[in-house]
Amino acid sequence: SRLIEDLSLDMSKPVIGFMPGAEYGPAKQWPVGYFAKLADYLSGRGYQVWLFGSAKEVELGDEIAKLSDGDIYNLCGKTELTDVIDLLVCAEQVVSNDSGLMHVAAAMDVKVNVIYGSSTPEYTPPLAASANIHYQQLACSPCFSRTCKYGHYDCLTEIRPEDVFKGITRDE
Repeated sequence: SRLIEDLSLDMSKPVIGFMPGAEYGPAKQWPVGYFAKLADYLSGRGYQVWLFGSAKEVELGDEIAKLSDGDIYNLCGKTELTDVIDLLVCAEQVVSNDSGLMHVAAAMDVKVNVIYGSSTPEYTPPLAASANIHYQQLACSPCFSRTCKYGHYDCLTEIRPEDVFKGITRDE
């Protein structure tokens, strides 16, 4: 399609979409380094990663791309919501925080791998036929806070890139 050409995207490898942002705040954002490590694992399996997000998330996408040796296209800030919808049909799966874009992907019936921090899948579940839920039921969660009052963000950091990778590749 024209959009794929305009964005210089490569369709020769399967695509996994990453949605690393969450407007609500850092207590809903999986660490950037974890996204980068997951991109490395996926690249080693022959995947490319497309990063989706708003203009506010350009730096987040740049940081993931910088930390990873994977095949990454940072589309944060380069697409409108309608473009993201058009591009998601190219993705085999997505990895997302509990965010608006995750719900868009779920509504499109793209397999979602959802990372929950301060929220809970019982409160904002993906309405998708196929989903892998990554949620740590800690004593302090869900707290529904924008930041961690304890400063540790264990609800996010205890979800390891290796575990998300296993969820993605389980059905291969």
